[in-house]
Amino acid sequence: MTYNEAIQELETILRSLETDQVDVDDLTARAERSAELIRLCRHKLRHAEASLDRVFDSLDEEEEEFDAEEDEEVNGEEDTDEEEPDEYQSGGPGRPIQPRLF
Repeated sequence: MTYNEAIQELETILRSLETDQVDVDDLTARAERSAELIRLCRHKLRHAEASLDRVFDSLDEEEEEFDAEEDEEVNGEEDTDEEEPDEYQSGGPGRPIQPRLF
């Protein structure tokens, strides 16, 4: 039975309780059936919630891995930029670098 089918049956039971004169034996049977349907609906909702949690957790993990990979790429690029010397630093613009003797 699907969730929607269970909800529809619960609504039917509720309407019949609101409109009909129900004897005690029938009332007990309808209450028991309603309890079964409510348990079924709760189970299906919990299952759906758990499934969605797994999906979102998986997406979060993928995003964290992607962010970590981006950080590694960015950090790797920054490190290479810092290691490259500026050719004209000590000699000024257009002048070659003078070797240091000490």
